[in-house]
Amino acid sequence: MSDHLSLRLRLSDLVRGLWREVAKFGVVGAVAFVVDAGGYNLLVFGLPGLGGGPMASFPVMASVVATAAAMVVGWYGNRHWTYRAQRTETTPREVVVFILVNIAGILITAAPVYLSRELLGLDSALTDNITRLAGWAAATLVRFVVYRRYVFQAA
Repeated sequence: MSDHLSLRLRLSDLVRGLWREVAKFGVVGAVAFVVDAGGYNLLVFGLPGLGGGPMASFPVMASVVATAAAMVVGWYGNRHWTYRAQRTETTPREVVVFILVNIAGILITAAPVYLSRELLGLDSALTDNITRLAGWAAATLVRFVVYRRYVFQAA
């Protein structure tokens, strides 16, 4: 009976810990999403009523720029808050893996914009934001798994 209770407590602690990690990762991700989506819309569509943005003719590159800015936010938030307990001195391996994962995230986020615009000819703010949201969701799942397992590890 004691072993059953002990296992149950350990599982409960594990779930609580994972839930806290997912919640923190989600908050950092939400802030990064605002930077990403807001940056993209400003770069491509500009401010409402003032015409197109400075990268209106380059939406895929604007997606890359906005996602790269969000990557910096994600690095700082996850390194210093979500995974601060696992954080050790920044190592070259950690930085390289983080950058590689985020390059993959940039490609995963930009690919639907490319497909939507170049193959389907869709170029509205609505379709751009829907396709970027789909790419962002897929990239976020990849980032969570890889950050947790390979990037922010305890020493």
